[in-house]
Amino acid sequence: MKPEAKKDVRTLSREALRDFFEKRGEPAFRGNQVYEWLWKKGAHSFEEMTNLSLAMRQELETEFAINHIQVDRMQRSSDGTIKNAVKLYDGLVVESVLIPTESRTTACVSSQVGCSLDCNFCATARLKRMRNLNPDEIYDQVLVIDRQSRLYFGRPLSNIVFMGMGEPLMNYPNVMKAIEKITSEEGLGLSPKRITVSTSGVPKMIRKMADEGPRFKLAVSLHSAVDATRTSIMPFNATFPLSDLKEAIRYWYGQTRSRVTYEYVVWEGINDKPADIEALTDFCKAAPCKVNLIQYNPIGDERFRQAPEATLERYVRALEGAGITVTVRRSRGVDIDAACGQLANKATG
Repeated sequence: MKPEAKKDVRTLSREALRDFFEKRGEPAFRGNQVYEWLWKKGAHSFEEMTNLSLAMRQELETEFAINHIQVDRMQRSSDGTIKNAVKLYDGLVVESVLIPTESRTTACVSSQVGCSLDCNFCATARLKRMRNLNPDEIYDQVLVIDRQSRLYFGRPLSNIVFMGMGEPLMNYPNVMKAIEKITSEEGLGLSPKRITVSTSGVPKMIRKMADEGPRFKLAVSLHSAVDATRTSIMPFNATFPLSDLKEAIRYWYGQTRSRVTYEYVVWEGINDKPADIEALTDFCKAAPCKVNLIQYNPIGDERFRQAPEATLERYVRALEGAGITVTVRRSRGVDIDAACGQLANKATG
């Protein structure tokens, strides 16, 4: 008979930890100490908790587990980008990325093992969704990248984007709990204004998120404002059409007064026509927004080819002419498959 797995201590609240010690005749503040070791200090073992007695640490070891992540492999790009293959407690692997610039370091974190959606141009979408990440597994990715940022670049992590493996809004409760911990003074204390949650567009969940008064930013992977085109490259669009997405974005802005960012790749022969540019310009009028035109990162599918610079320039002229902020984003970490859409665990295959 398989022995029952020990409970992960990080599923306990501070109050539950205080109760644990009180019931054993210990001062409740011991729970505060353990909580700080787990979240503020990122302890991987009870042995590290040196302000607890040896007997107390052994009792915790008997009762609980700490299901921390491990960096199975780290790769460094020629541009300074770092990609981590992160092994989870059950042996599954996700990837996270540290993206440095002169002024900031950004963590790109995963929210699922695999992905719930089916975007044809994304390597992650070709992986079967195995499970959602727990809040502590998301938090751990950020903690690891913060430490790497301090070690390799001499400064703390400044920004977080949920643009790694998975669809964050399909793991909504755990992503929100992770953000709460990341922004809490009991955790990393990062400003929510420095966090962006990127979704492929799940209208119901965008509305739910708006109702909860978030202070973080929203990005939507749009890639086409023409339903037929978007469905051909992002088949789930048949279930969540652009009309529903547009209304959800209007609702988001109405509730939060925070403009949305549209992530948009331009492909040759797919969304490079004047009608595509006109449709995007019109879609952007739904609510205040900005557009990031993103360089495409190949995943071995000949259907998807980066459009030439002249096409990007036509997009830029049209958007700027309509008073819409637009930026052309160049990819980082392409040489180690760490760029947008490339995360697929190649390093661990």
